[in-house]
Amino acid sequence: MSDETPDPNDPAGQPLPGGGWSEALLELSGALVVPPVESAFVQEAGVLHADGRYCAEGALWRKWRPLTTAPAAPTGDLQDLAGTWIWGGVLWQHFGHFLAESTGRLWAIPQVPGAAGLLFVPKRPGVGDQVAGFQRAFVDQMAPNMEIRVATAPVRVERLVVPGQGFGLGPIIRGTRVFRGAVHERFGAGIAAEGPGRLYVSRSALGTGRGGLIGESRLEEYLAAEGYEIFHPQKHPMKVQIARYKAARQVIGAEGSALHLFAMLARPHQQVAVILRRRSSASNFIEQHIESFGGRAPHAVQALRRIWMPEGTTAKRMGLGEIDFPQVEAELAAAGFVSGRAGWRDMTDAEVMALIGRRAQKMTPQLTRSRRQRRAAASVE
Repeated sequence: MSDETPDPNDPAGQPLPGGGWSEALLELSGALVVPPVESAFVQEAGVLHADGRYCAEGALWRKWRPLTTAPAAPTGDLQDLAGTWIWGGVLWQHFGHFLAESTGRLWAIPQVPGAAGLLFVPKRPGVGDQVAGFQRAFVDQMAPNMEIRVATAPVRVERLVVPGQGFGLGPIIRGTRVFRGAVHERFGAGIAAEGPGRLYVSRSALGTGRGGLIGESRLEEYLAAEGYEIFHPQKHPMKVQIARYKAARQVIGAEGSALHLFAMLARPHQQVAVILRRRSSASNFIEQHIESFGGRAPHAVQALRRIWMPEGTTAKRMGLGEIDFPQVEAELAAAGFVSGRAGWRDMTDAEVMALIGRRAQKMTPQLTRSRRQRRAAASVE
């Protein structure tokens, strides 16, 4: 990483929320779109000019580096795609990465009237041209029934509009002004708010096989007693999720992908708390997304007794966070989310081990409490 101030107009540098190439539109005639040929973190894929030169404006950036780099110019006969298409970038099948890394160019939709559709390449070549239901539902909020095409082989496009990356993971998580404006104007615009004023966005129904909160079901019981609806977003169509998120005045959420969707709809009158399940930059991105789009910083509750890590991995997303209930209650009460009078109790070690199950034999707990906090908790157990 360089200490020099980046030039926001240089597409060889990361996209920035203040503008520059992240808000520019580039029109190409006869552009070549080249999908990746193998699954990898960084892939040779993207957009080439008609003469084979790399179009850096089409790259997908994460933090300080591009995840797509210049592919070789395709040879042989190519499929020709007639009409005007908007470059969508890389299509992720993971819900959270789709929201954060496949939507960043959709701001251009209202600026390209008459476009035939959005053109993507797949993140995983093995997925082919599959378009998931949640991907279709999200795009429909921005442009109902707009075609989504996924190039699984190199294609020559009659006219390709390449929008700058206006959103993503890194500094650009705050979104450019034009990206935020397009989302605020279009996303959920035709859906009326419907639901309770207090909402808990849960991950408990997803299981803990790929990380999560230990004791989340008990947290749900405590919050239900405080008047919160326990909401499992993956069990509902996107339109229902949007209606619930628009209606709630106080939202508490277990840190995860669903909060990226909420952030697209967040407004200043909504008070938000995020229950962190790990120590990770991903948590910071969610908080920054909510603050930038909603105009109000969420209250981050980092209250874990221990983080249980599976043997053989250091991936933070795989950790299981053991909830520190007295601290969670105290922090939520101080911020006005709960009464603070219920006296939330910690889980016993036996309860924790029962929730983890057989996996406990292959997991290592990492203490997060100070000695003073552990002594104080032990005195009330």
